[in-house]
Amino acid sequence: MSTDPHDNASTDIPMPALSDHAVVQIHDFIAHFLDLFQARYGDQIHRYYEHRSEHNVVSRTPPSCIDDPPF
Repeated sequence: MSTDPHDNASTDIPMPALSDHAVVQIHDFIAHFLDLFQARYGDQIHRYYEHRSEHNVVSRTPPSCIDDPPF
């Protein structure tokens, strides 16, 4: 298994060579954009994941017919 941080699935997407300065500027822009996006839509994002997680919670109510085998 390779330990090169550049040897991963993202190498399937052609990416241009960039200067260190350009990489940092793009990174900072994306981080700032994500902060703004989460500030604007964070409640909706949390509500979505909270709603999805409720479907994965095991019900605490006993089954209606206890005579049925579980499998």
